[in-house]
Amino acid sequence: MSAIHPSTAGDNVAALYSKLNWRLLPFLVTCYMFAYLDRVNVGFAKLQMQTDLGFSDAAYGVGAGIFFIGYVLFELPSNLMLPRVGARRTFSRILVLWGITSACMLFVRNVPAFYAMRFLLGVFEAGFAPGMIYYLSCWYGPARMGRAIALVFVAGPLGGIVGGPLSAWLMTRLTGVGGLAGWQWMFLVEGLPCIVLGLLTLRVLSDRPADAPWLNDDEKQLLKHETAPSQHRADSFKALLKSPRVYVLAFAYFSIIFPIYAISFWLPTLLKEQGVSDTLRLGWFTSIPYVAAAVCMYLAGRRSDRTGERRYHCAIPALGAAICLIAVILADGNLPMTILALSLGTACLWMAYTVFWAIPSELVEGTAAAGGIALINTVGLSGGFWGPAVVGWTKAWTGSMHAGLFVMACTAAVAAVLILTGKLTLDRD
Repeated sequence: MSAIHPSTAGDNVAALYSKLNWRLLPFLVTCYMFAYLDRVNVGFAKLQMQTDLGFSDAAYGVGAGIFFIGYVLFELPSNLMLPRVGARRTFSRILVLWGITSACMLFVRNVPAFYAMRFLLGVFEAGFAPGMIYYLSCWYGPARMGRAIALVFVAGPLGGIVGGPLSAWLMTRLTGVGGLAGWQWMFLVEGLPCIVLGLLTLRVLSDRPADAPWLNDDEKQLLKHETAPSQHRADSFKALLKSPRVYVLAFAYFSIIFPIYAISFWLPTLLKEQGVSDTLRLGWFTSIPYVAAAVCMYLAGRRSDRTGERRYHCAIPALGAAICLIAVILADGNLPMTILALSLGTACLWMAYTVFWAIPSELVEGTAAAGGIALINTVGLSGGFWGPAVVGWTKAWTGSMHAGLFVMACTAAVAAVLILTGKLTLDRD
């Protein structure tokens, strides 16, 4: 086996990453698309489910967000075990269990059962997103990490693009078939593919480059050099717990996640209040913001990699999202302007989200990486509970989504401030 010197490996590196991209990314994108779809399709189910089961807006908001309580409680243990158990078995377990749980949402008949199933969905999906970030860091060097994250996490907006029209079609066309409501068919049809993907994971993925039978020895050696951790990075999870930069990142992430999931769960309702009453038309309209997000987040990740700059590529879109969410309030009653402001705001939030994850993957490496990424995600992802819940509470209290949109704008602005002013903390640690 011959080692490949970095100065002569340019063409080989490009060929190697092309091989990795085609082998790993399409499958991971598909898995994460279903993960996002299965956690947010309850936003469409609400259009029928709320009437059928008599849920209030407040009950729906809590139930939509309670997914993240289960996720947060079990995420850190899942990711601390990942390096020992291996990515293949971890991802397989997660996909199969959440697929079963998502499909079983069709049995919900009351608010307690709704809360219980959403909580279990979060428990079983716990660790998937940060696990993928850790997994990508084992295969992609720092110079390519932002692009790889953008390509995989574009699956979130893809879930919105595909999920809106698909959910609307299932709910309208299958209503009454087999004695089931449209929302019941939607949960069943969109949950079952995850079980198949979970079984395929065991055959498609390798835990690490050294275990990949589809890489030759020279490619494994080159990839080992590309992903070698630099000095001055945390290698102890206990040391990481004392690091101020981890908590700056965690609370910035909270402030990004809060509005992302508030929009995801309430977007169909918000557009319905703007006069879009037809469910199929509503499905197509909800996909528009995610088309903008998918394009912009890829461009942001690519540009961030090219320049090597992360903070401004994350903070400026977060600030832009805050402005756009205020514009949504001002555009009330004007459907085209509402969709435009929502599209720009959603795109900005996903741009900030994508570039954000290139920051901890560069700051935290070694054996602490999986736990450190999970810790940031655990604290931050609690925003996924508070975002939908706050919108539900304020809507039940005021009868309007304006207060909720204002809070979402404020949290996006806080994310921008934390990322920009947190530089001294990050440098000093």
